[in-house]
Amino acid sequence: MYFIETRGNDGQHREKVSFSEAILAPISSFGGLYSPESLPVLDQAFFDSHIDSDYKTLARDILSRFEIDIEADIIDQALSLYDNFDDPTNPVPVVRVYDDLYVSELWHGPTRAFKDMALQPFGSVLSAIAQKRGEQYLILTATSGDTGPAALETFKNKANVRVACMYPDGGTSDVQRLQMVTEDADNLKVIGVKGDFDDTQSALKKLLGSQAFKATLQKKNIHLSAANSVNFGRIIFQTIYHVHSYLELLRQKVISNGEKVYLDVPSGNFGNALGGYYALKMGLPVEKILIASNKNNILTQLINTGAYDLRHSSVVPTTSPAMDILISSNVERVLFDLFGAGRTRELMQQLESEKHYQLSDDELQQIQAIFAADYCEDEEGKQYIKKAFADGYLMDPHTATCFKTYETCRDRPLKTIVYSTAEWTKFSPVIANALTGEVDTHDIDALKSIARKAGIEIPPMIRELFEKEIAQKTVIEKEDIEKEILAFLE
Repeated sequence: MYFIETRGNDGQHREKVSFSEAILAPISSFGGLYSPESLPVLDQAFFDSHIDSDYKTLARDILSRFEIDIEADIIDQALSLYDNFDDPTNPVPVVRVYDDLYVSELWHGPTRAFKDMALQPFGSVLSAIAQKRGEQYLILTATSGDTGPAALETFKNKANVRVACMYPDGGTSDVQRLQMVTEDADNLKVIGVKGDFDDTQSALKKLLGSQAFKATLQKKNIHLSAANSVNFGRIIFQTIYHVHSYLELLRQKVISNGEKVYLDVPSGNFGNALGGYYALKMGLPVEKILIASNKNNILTQLINTGAYDLRHSSVVPTTSPAMDILISSNVERVLFDLFGAGRTRELMQQLESEKHYQLSDDELQQIQAIFAADYCEDEEGKQYIKKAFADGYLMDPHTATCFKTYETCRDRPLKTIVYSTAEWTKFSPVIANALTGEVDTHDIDALKSIARKAGIEIPPMIRELFEKEIAQKTVIEKEDIEKEILAFLE
């Protein structure tokens, strides 16, 4: 299978590339991305054949159907990392909360967030390719809170790879920050940026597309790639767990094969939702994909009105900070799949130059045939957390936003799969406030409070963070990012 460019070809890039080429150099012509030229088909026979499959078997089959140019032993080594999750036989439990609402828990990996599902195998694959080629890579990552810890975890001490991770200073939870700044491997650099996530992501895209920056790296014999979901190496692994979650409902005998479900996704950079979109296109029986946002509700506006308008918007800090994003990179891949490269280039260039674009009525109808959207205010989210806890389920504030779309965006009484993107431990002060009313609680105190109230233990990888030494102390202005990264490579 080949991967093609979302904004068309500029004559400087190849029109089609292999999977390995797309993940090693993820930015294509005109600053666009790579998307699959075609998608495999998953029919009812496929779901029947996997009703008793474990996660790794399912993943191996789906990856083989994409016909990616990665050797089987590298794939097997990458998928074996799921053995390190809480339950090696089922790394993604799907838990019933209400009769028609099931939560797919994507956070049972080493950093307690859904990014482990893609970044654990992705990091293994990319490092293996770099070693096979005898090449050195700089991996850039910009994080709103969860990508950074997961990228650092997967790449630490990996051969032929160095990582520069940028996070918005003050824009993550304490636990997320500690997961990054306590990493001390020599091949990792963590950079706090005075700004928001969009500033770090813009810097990442600028560097990935900068010929001058690449030329500087070439003099050092270093190639450039990224761990964000602009890289399709992330998306391909995110597609798998949507299929798995449907199979889990089949195994629990709450749906029949072919019965449609809603996918309910908390969305920031749209990678999680894009994985669901590709699964739908491949044949997953999906009624609609529900897009849950927080007060940074640019995606709600797009899906409900067709307008993507940043002219009067700025990022608003919320209790679900991983979704405090206005520029959602993976929307571009949906635009490309629906409207083609020419229109996608036109829309994205208008967004970059004029800070807005407007879909036509016909284009909006196509979007709304697949997606529905709403947003959840912070106080609403706390109420959902409190109610779910009273009903026996403990969840984080990002997952809580999906309970709003579950209530407001469904047209039919179908089973709904909510995607829980982070464990409660990542945002404990918000949850403690929702459950007990306590305010201004430090993370460690909130963790203990919730653990007592819920009768559970704080996972050791979280508890131990508060005893580790801070190894990464860099905090800079966004204008100094490139200089700081180059200094790290000296």
